[in-house]
Amino acid sequence: MKFELVKGVFISLVILITTGCASTHEQADFTVNARVSNTNPGNMVADGPEVVTYSTIQAAVDAAPQGAADWTVVIAPGHYHERVVIERAGIKLVGGGQGNTRITFDRYAGQPVEPGSDETWGTFRTAVVEVLATDVGLFDLTIENTYDYPADDKLPKGHPDKIRGTQAVALKIAESADRTVLQRVELLGYQDTLYVQGGRTYVTDSDIRGHVDFIFGNGNALFESVDIVSRPRAHPMTFTGYLTAPSTLLNNDYGLTFINCRLLRELDVPDDSVPLGRPWHPTTNFADGRYANPFAVGKSTFINTFMDAHIANVGWGSMGGTAKDGSRKQFDPINDARFSEYGSYGPGALINDARPQLSENELADYKQRSILAGWQPSLLPPSRYQALVK
Repeated sequence: MKFELVKGVFISLVILITTGCASTHEQADFTVNARVSNTNPGNMVADGPEVVTYSTIQAAVDAAPQGAADWTVVIAPGHYHERVVIERAGIKLVGGGQGNTRITFDRYAGQPVEPGSDETWGTFRTAVVEVLATDVGLFDLTIENTYDYPADDKLPKGHPDKIRGTQAVALKIAESADRTVLQRVELLGYQDTLYVQGGRTYVTDSDIRGHVDFIFGNGNALFESVDIVSRPRAHPMTFTGYLTAPSTLLNNDYGLTFINCRLLRELDVPDDSVPLGRPWHPTTNFADGRYANPFAVGKSTFINTFMDAHIANVGWGSMGGTAKDGSRKQFDPINDARFSEYGSYGPGALINDARPQLSENELADYKQRSILAGWQPSLLPPSRYQALVK
């Protein structure tokens, strides 16, 4: 049995039936308000004198008027080395295509905030693009954390130059965000590429690359028709990485859901070396101490997903955390997580006692409307995209 969610056509029909003006709504959402070019800043006559072309993405984002329902920024092909923080609702960033419009930065967790400082950025402040607001859309661009993880990975343990804190996030969807859309987006990193901290996120027709826990967090995210690509490590090891590290709270029924995706690998990623995920129980402050959050029982689900031979036969892995008494403990993927599959296929797809499967009845709950709690994401149709970037 194949379980498929109908994408753009279904969404358009729902909007048309419920509002009666789908085309007007889409036009309003994707009217050019600002442009970005690092080679040709100034006014763009083609869009009218009121549309300014900025030299940085952040400047174009910050130009959005307070209270504006939508603000669409079209970014010309080019390399933009900057951090982008989106704090206003309704921002849409539309690039010139994956690989053509590249937003990069190279901050990592163990990096000092200032030269000589003892304070480091920590994982959660490393993101190249950080979404703090609601109703944000990212379309047709590449976001890459260019911290050179492979160079550090090559150094042997104990080497004086080896870095402690190699996490480097490409995109962070913060706890304050909700209804975030990624369409035709490429996210590149190594450890902790995509941090889905909160809210609802829809990702489609995109490419996400990394190796260690590179899709993680406690948010509710639906990935549909996305390539999840594992990257190689510098030295042989049993597990070269983990696709997901969810910290889903018990009151969230879904967590990280992958439907009709492909789990692929770059060259030199061995067979049977990448589990689908492991349970992250973040160390949290409570009235009686600081320890792994017992309410964070991570959930990852893969439905009708192609799995290449690099996916581990055991399916899932364990993860260490801090017990209530301060000792270290291992959280196992069967008793301390909510992991499951349905309809996996390809050389890495197996059914065994270590890989829980959804029942037919459970599968019925995995419809887009249910996963996203009634939200219908607004996508950017190819015809409208071509009109925006012409």
